[in-house]
Amino acid sequence: MTRIDLNADLGEGFGRWRLTDDEQLLSVVTSANVACGFHAGDAATMRRVCELAAECGVRIGAQVSYRDLAGFGRRAMDVPSDELAAEVAYQIGALEVFARAAGSRVAYVKPHGALYNRVVHDEEQAAAVVEGVVLAGAGLPVLGLPSSRFLKVAERAGLPVVTEAFADRAYTQEGTLVPRTEEGAVITDAEAVVERSLGLARSGMVTARSGERVPVRARSLCLHGDTPGAVGLARRVRERLESSGVRVEAFV
Repeated sequence: MTRIDLNADLGEGFGRWRLTDDEQLLSVVTSANVACGFHAGDAATMRRVCELAAECGVRIGAQVSYRDLAGFGRRAMDVPSDELAAEVAYQIGALEVFARAAGSRVAYVKPHGALYNRVVHDEEQAAAVVEGVVLAGAGLPVLGLPSSRFLKVAERAGLPVVTEAFADRAYTQEGTLVPRTEEGAVITDAEAVVERSLGLARSGMVTARSGERVPVRARSLCLHGDTPGAVGLARRVRERLESSGVRVEAFV
């Protein structure tokens, strides 16, 4: 049976401001990428989301980022390797406190935004993120784009790696994501997202912006929680997968 994990970015708020509908999304996804305070999130938000995730049986992942609250972690930054490694470990450790208090644990790590895209190609920054994960201990799995430098460096360091795909993002013919700064980078047609989700789960293929079919074999599928109608779309994706015989389950 084909299996796929559904992950979403959660806890992306700060203080009284909330971007994601954490409660509703946690009823759909199997893995939660929880913001750790650098691009979004704060102590109270992290605690609340960890408690909700534990109640729902959803795996908790640390979504680590550049220190960029103002830019939501989506601005390119040059951070020295030793500093970035320490900041990654710091974010994982902070989330682990709340995960354990909720009766769960941090089960994996996923970079966010500009850091996610940077470590696809930049081996030095990828190595710094991996160093931070290793420093945090527990040999946590890392989630990233197939064939990225990040996953290759993580494998060399002995970390489990999990490949990921995006149903609502446009792909280049090289199998990487079209930058958000370019027109058409985010797919807004709900039916197209649903069908792409099924195609990615079943065949590991996606149609690139150029029209070419490219392989994107992934164990996890990301559903963005900060887009309009995110909850309804996530439910449609899960229902379509399960009605087509795809088993939706966490990768850890």
